[in-house]
Amino acid sequence: VPYSFCSQPRSLLPRPKYREQSNAADTEKGPRRYCNIMIDPRVVRGNALSIRLLPESTQPSTPEVKKQRKAQKKLLARKLTQEQIQPGTPEPVEGREHVHVQTELYLEEISDRIIEVDGECQTDEFLDRPPTPLFIPAKTGKDVATQIEEGELFDFDIEVKPILEVLIGKTVEQALLEVMEEEELAQLWSHQRAFAELRNAEFAELQRLEEQDRRIREEKERRRLEHLEKLRKQKETAEKVAARAFAQRYLADLIPSVFNNLHASGFFYDPIERDIETEFLPWLMSEVEETLQKKVLGRMMLDSLIRMVVEKRLDEFSHPPPSDQTEAPAEEPRATDAAPQVSGEADAADQPVAEKEETDQPVAEE
Repeated sequence: VPYSFCSQPRSLLPRPKYREQSNAADTEKGPRRYCNIMIDPRVVRGNALSIRLLPESTQPSTPEVKKQRKAQKKLLARKLTQEQIQPGTPEPVEGREHVHVQTELYLEEISDRIIEVDGECQTDEFLDRPPTPLFIPAKTGKDVATQIEEGELFDFDIEVKPILEVLIGKTVEQALLEVMEEEELAQLWSHQRAFAELRNAEFAELQRLEEQDRRIREEKERRRLEHLEKLRKQKETAEKVAARAFAQRYLADLIPSVFNNLHASGFFYDPIERDIETEFLPWLMSEVEETLQKKVLGRMMLDSLIRMVVEKRLDEFSHPPPSDQTEAPAEEPRATDAAPQVSGEADAADQPVAEKEETDQPVAEE
């Protein structure tokens, strides 16, 4: 995102001629200092399409960058301490104030308003550029001529012999040196091959011994683990045997006691006996109770009928007979005739009771 900044337009205050004292209170009250826009890191320069460097907050923190930042922090802290340590001007006495005084060799007039003077300069019009002349390099040196007559130069066939001898000697010497060097290199290579073979053999023997030592150590570790596993299994087996014996000893008396408690609590029973107790006996008692109630009801009815007959006969016998019956003795047998009627009534009254008893017999049999 490009940087953008907006602020209210304001007029710049005149810059003081002399440097102010480094006081925090004065700097806060004094004019605001504006930095140079050419060194402001927020101002984008150059091609707008080029790659822009990220600010320090987004740049990756490497050890070198961290060291640089730490050094900058230390330098700033040192400057601040030096500024604080520097002795400042003491505070003025009451009724006086400090004033800046020029201590330079040449005094300068100080005024609130800077003197301004207008100046003018007239320049000629631009002339046409003349055509560029052809480039001709300058001549250097002096011209000298030499005349060579016939026979003044050397004879090539005679003068070339020592040169050829030297060249041939140097060539043969160089060839001999190269041959000797090749032979020496061949010997060195043979020694190197022998040394490499010996070194490879020793390295192979070392690897074999290391592998043998490793196998021995692994076998030892495996045997130790097997022994530990065997001891663990023996201990586990002994614990299982002891636990089984303890459980058997503990459960030997537990099972009978548990069964006795369950039997006493009624968990174990005969199904036929339980069925008789829960189903048959309650039904039988209900039927017997019903039969007894019927018998008691019949007896009560019979007793009530007998009482009614007895009371009726008692009433009949308690009343005196009429006069007609006393005067006519021949009619006395009629009294006897009434007895059978009464007996007949009694028999009629007793008949339902007999029938009731007869009806009760099948019920009792049931």
